[in-house]
Amino acid sequence: MSESPIVLEAKGITKQFPGVLANDNVNFDLRKGEIHALLGENGAGKSTLMNLLYGLHKPDKGEITVNGKNAIIHSPNDSIELGIGMVHQHFMLIPVFSVAENVMLGDEAVKNGSLDRNSVAKKITDISKQYGLDVDPNALVGTLPVGIQQRVEIVKTLYRNAEIVILDEPTAVLTPQEAEDLFRIMRDLTARGVSIIFITHKLKEVLAVADRITVMRAGRVINTVKPSETDSAQLANMMVGRQVILTVDKQDHEAADEILKVEGITVRDQRDLETVHNVSFSVRGGEVLGIAGVQGNGQTELSEALTGLRSPTSGKVTIDGKDLTGKPPRIITEAGLAHIPEDRQRHGLVLSYSIADNMALCDYYHAPFSSRGVLQPKALDENARKLISAFDVRTPSAFVNAGKLSGGNQQKVIVARELSRNVKLVIANQPTRGLDVGSIEYIHSEIIKMRDRGVAVLLISAELDEIMALSDRIAVMYRGQIVAIVEAKKTTREQLGLWMAGAHVQTA
Repeated sequence: MSESPIVLEAKGITKQFPGVLANDNVNFDLRKGEIHALLGENGAGKSTLMNLLYGLHKPDKGEITVNGKNAIIHSPNDSIELGIGMVHQHFMLIPVFSVAENVMLGDEAVKNGSLDRNSVAKKITDISKQYGLDVDPNALVGTLPVGIQQRVEIVKTLYRNAEIVILDEPTAVLTPQEAEDLFRIMRDLTARGVSIIFITHKLKEVLAVADRITVMRAGRVINTVKPSETDSAQLANMMVGRQVILTVDKQDHEAADEILKVEGITVRDQRDLETVHNVSFSVRGGEVLGIAGVQGNGQTELSEALTGLRSPTSGKVTIDGKDLTGKPPRIITEAGLAHIPEDRQRHGLVLSYSIADNMALCDYYHAPFSSRGVLQPKALDENARKLISAFDVRTPSAFVNAGKLSGGNQQKVIVARELSRNVKLVIANQPTRGLDVGSIEYIHSEIIKMRDRGVAVLLISAELDEIMALSDRIAVMYRGQIVAIVEAKKTTREQLGLWMAGAHVQTA
């Protein structure tokens, strides 16, 4: 790769926001036909640098060159003209539009005064075939799985003739299978001369797919290395600035009494389709039950039914002996539930509220946060400061709106609020999605601490490594049913994978 010409270079880039030096004299370059991974913790400055390259912000200092020429980038249109495309972590798609309509949005093809959907659809089909993307131009985006929606975003960049593609945390919402498919697409793109900047925090991914890896910490570039020159432990050390324990320290622990009991629960989704069918299991105090499965097999609806976000159509849910079937979230929370939801922005936070307010959402109406129906700002502030420090939330102030935090820091706010309370049951749905290695290490240790204190933990995760590392028992969901429940130390990844794929289906 060293012989390939440099297609993009950032020199001495500095960018400051109020209270935060996001980029501090950053140097970065990208070569033709390579995958250059940009690795770092949340708040390290990765996304800021990419937003500067894409014209969403302007640097305070430094210069950017594209194909050896000085680039003046004032907006995304300037970047697109220079052949730079960006796929954001949160997709910029309109669900009720077709793939073709989404792709041409802002660059509409018109014929005889009407949108020329046919010509756009043909170009999308040609791009799909060329790069192995397999996207139907006539499909409604809202009906597509997340992995296919991401392909649509990639098609959008290629439709505009992008030769440089920025992928911002592209695997954060993908299943392992979808992630592998994305890596194949990335390799196909670079084989055809496209250059990719791959922003992530996942060590295994960069070692598997990148040609070079640049590590950022606290707004600065720490080092640029090749995968053959490093390993996960060294990368984690560069990211965090200290040794990171990449394995979960979990001792054998005797489970206590049954806390959560689920009996024959059936749940329908918003389309009135049955997505959870006659599911039964229990979780005892002092154990972690992990639910493994390819995303979309009923885990979301099951979690919503257990936490009061969706009413089951049949079955029974009890927590510590109390029947809470179909009860609202506040009643279930008061019964001792801590909930880390799958969708942090819809169900975990009020984005327009401050961090301090979000960290007290579960008990703001109790002392010390409330006195005679009046909120107590000092108590809210003290609570937030303590949790911000303990859970390493990167923010200049407890009064910043949660919506202004990065996705990873938003997740930390939720985890801090939920795991800092006195609870009997934790339902953690994708608790480390979008988090860096340092934060994952901390949250994993907190989950095990909860288990060791006698709390029951139901862990739902698309990360099989996470399920196997944290769980005492593992339940596998396939097409809305529990097809197996096994002890974690008596199974293998291969066996779990077979159950997840629907092979050797058995009744638990």
